[in-house]
Amino acid sequence: MSMVVIEKPQPHVSVIRLNRPERLNSMSFELVVPLHEAFRSVAADNDTYVAILTGAGRGFCSGLDLQDSGMPPGISGLPMSRIAIRAMETMSSLVPALRAMPQPVIAAINGPAYGGGMCLALGADIRIASESAVFRGAGINNGLAGTELGVSFLLPRLIGASRSNEIILSGREVDAAEAAHIGLVARVVADAELMPAALALADQMCGYSAHGLAMTKKILWSNLETNSLEAAIDCENRNQLLVRLTTENLQEAISARKEGRKPVYRD
Repeated sequence: MSMVVIEKPQPHVSVIRLNRPERLNSMSFELVVPLHEAFRSVAADNDTYVAILTGAGRGFCSGLDLQDSGMPPGISGLPMSRIAIRAMETMSSLVPALRAMPQPVIAAINGPAYGGGMCLALGADIRIASESAVFRGAGINNGLAGTELGVSFLLPRLIGASRSNEIILSGREVDAAEAAHIGLVARVVADAELMPAALALADQMCGYSAHGLAMTKKILWSNLETNSLEAAIDCENRNQLLVRLTTENLQEAISARKEGRKPVYRD
């Protein structure tokens, strides 16, 4: 049984499903390596405009498998010092891999998203949580640092430094209702409505230009790291001009409105 499954439930949408439900989709290298492969595969699929990341069973991802995480690939002949950094980089590069995908990624968070699982959710572009979703940065609870897989960069930008510091340093759980209140997720839906809600949002987004979606994602991420309004606007200006001048999308949008039909963007 594959630890990661890619499904195509509707046109232009790929669902990447962590498939280790008996361990709450915990992050062993047996799961992480095919997850990297799934990200690369979906990123290269030109027919996929939007991706959804979720977990099989009753959990999204419970973080590092503390019973048996296995070993990273490609370590033959390496000393332990190099194996250790290879292991950390294999895990931590999951979040940059999500960012690098051209498609917007919706995290459909079902049940626990702990440690690295919470970081995976943070690496998505949009987060929708089920009522049973619960978040926790687990490193501090296990005698380690609470900072991993980009959480110290992403979480403060989503919810502010004060709340982020308290959640990471205390190691406490954040339920779905609080996650929505503080802006950690976009919205909360009933457990049974999680995938229908994610698929409906993906379908709405697929009605837009695939190129426009990809270029918008690129700028949203880039401007998280921009330190001035003027620099952010300069970046937006060039991006908008690039899409406008190299496609006929704007003309198609205007024509579609005049004719009372949905636009068909060919990019």
